[in-house]
Amino acid sequence: MDVLNVDRHRLCLQLYLVIVIAHWAEHIVQAVQIYVFDWPIEEARGVLGIPFPWLVTSEWMHYGYALIMLIGLLLLLPGFTGRSRTWWTISLLIQVWHHFEHLILLVQASNGVNLGGGDAPSSLIQLLIPRVELHLFYNTIVFVPMVVAMYLHARPNAVERETTQCACAGEPSRSDR
Repeated sequence: MDVLNVDRHRLCLQLYLVIVIAHWAEHIVQAVQIYVFDWPIEEARGVLGIPFPWLVTSEWMHYGYALIMLIGLLLLLPGFTGRSRTWWTISLLIQVWHHFEHLILLVQASNGVNLGGGDAPSSLIQLLIPRVELHLFYNTIVFVPMVVAMYLHARPNAVERETTQCACAGEPSRSDR
C-alpha cells in the first residue's frame, strides 16, 4: 500500500485520472452523437463502440469499469488526509452506489429477468432517468469530488501537510509557511 499511497501516489493518481478521463470521453462522444449529430441511441456508441459495438452492449464491460473505479478509489484513499480525504470519500461513497446500480444491471443481463418487466436491464434510478443521461450524471457526481480531492491534496494547508506521507504537494508555498 505504501507504493500506491506514499512512494508512487502522484503517478497512481495520474494513471487513475487517465482511465477516468478516457471513460468520460466515451460518454461525452456518445452524448454528442445523440444530441448534436441526432444519431439514434442504439447507433451512438462513443469512440470505441463504433469499431467494437459489443463494448456498448456488454454489461460485463460496464460492470468491470464500475468495479475498477471503486477499487481505485478504495486503494488510493489512504494517501489522502484532511479536506482532500473528505472529498475523496464522497466520491468513493457515490461510486459504491454507482457500482451497485451496475451490479443490478449485470444480474438482470445474466438471468434475463429485468426490473419493471422491461425489454432490457434497468438500474433503479434508470426507471426514472434515461440511461445515457443517468451515466453522464453518475460520472459527473463521482468525478467532481474526485477532482476537488486531488486539487486539495496537491495544495494542503499546514496541518494537512504534516500528516501527508506522499510527495504530491511538492514544496509548501509562501502562504503555507
